[in-house]
Amino acid sequence: MYRYGLIGKTLKHSFSKQYFTDKFSKEGLKDYTYENFELAEINKLPQLLSDNKDLKGLNITIPYKQEVIPFLNVENEIVQAIGACNCIKLENGNLLGYNTDVMGFRDSLKKRLKPYHKSALVLGSGGASKGVQYALSELSIEYTVVSRRKDINQLGYEDLGEKEMNNNLLIINTTPLGMFPAIDNDPPIPYRYITNRHLLFDLIYNPPKTKFLKKGEEQGAEIVNGLEMLILQAEESWRIWNEKTA
Repeated sequence: MYRYGLIGKTLKHSFSKQYFTDKFSKEGLKDYTYENFELAEINKLPQLLSDNKDLKGLNITIPYKQEVIPFLNVENEIVQAIGACNCIKLENGNLLGYNTDVMGFRDSLKKRLKPYHKSALVLGSGGASKGVQYALSELSIEYTVVSRRKDINQLGYEDLGEKEMNNNLLIINTTPLGMFPAIDNDPPIPYRYITNRHLLFDLIYNPPKTKFLKKGEEQGAEIVNGLEMLILQAEESWRIWNEKTA
């Protein structure tokens, strides 16, 4: 039996279990299974691994992408750079940490970019935001982080006006605002300044069209949710789990 799984705090609406269960069924992988492992705290991870010694790989979701770092034996360069891990390969008792969110976001975004998408507003400053920032740097897109907590390296939402909105035609929501079941929430940006040259990307996939995306669409913006990103990162996790390690 080849066992994989997802760890997080609340996994009732998780994407990964259904995706991999369907994948295994479609590809005739009868000895493969993917399970949800809800952990009340990340310190429960060693016990989980001890109880499930046949696990081959894990995905990591909210709120443990940063908290899982101290448990890793090896971190790849992206994990080292951004301090967030969402994919673990278990090999010879070692936990090898990767981040597939960066690739998923980058590859989903880049096919939609126009020449004038040269700078971005990144809403939120958590682990997901750090992955987005890394991907934007790879794409040579300048960015400004916007958060509820204004400091020397980031703006507060109250700082956003017509100038900031006009100068940043790419806006990415990395916060959970608008995620099911709290679908009436949205980042407090001045939507009236959004135009048909703007591209709004929401990492949330449930609901498919958040309030953030709806408001942008009403202003004529192109919108995209996080579903394709999730599929891309899931397939990258699968590749990592199955590649031969030197």
